[in-house]
Amino acid sequence: MVVLFTSKATTSGGREGHVKSEDGLIDLQLTTPSALNKKTGSNPEQLFAAGYSACFDGALNFIAKKNKHRIESSITAEVSLLKDETESPFSLAVTLNAHIKGVPQDVAVELVKEAHGFCPYSKALRNNVDVKLKVSVE
Repeated sequence: MVVLFTSKATTSGGREGHVKSEDGLIDLQLTTPSALNKKTGSNPEQLFAAGYSACFDGALNFIAKKNKHRIESSITAEVSLLKDETESPFSLAVTLNAHIKGVPQDVAVELVKEAHGFCPYSKALRNNVDVKLKVSVE
């Protein structure tokens, strides 16, 4: 494998801390979301949703072009933090909402499935995180 690039970000203070990327473009206060918490800040799930949606939309457009389809798309990633009563109680679940213009529903569904097999984030999560795919067309 050839490394194309490496991104770096450093967090201190965990979920109530601060995260900054090496280039300074990301420089965010972190906070644990809850109805009682009045602090302003991001959280790891929000940051993961941003990265996954960007990566997946890129994969979807690559796959569409490869299959000779012209589309316009947006991806909304919903990343949920789950808790149960097991020994390792926290896990993630993801729903990817694909909104696609330019192809019929059946073609859009096939493009999203193929993109899910191609996207590096999807590959990293396979067999570890439940990822649901939802597709809507205009």
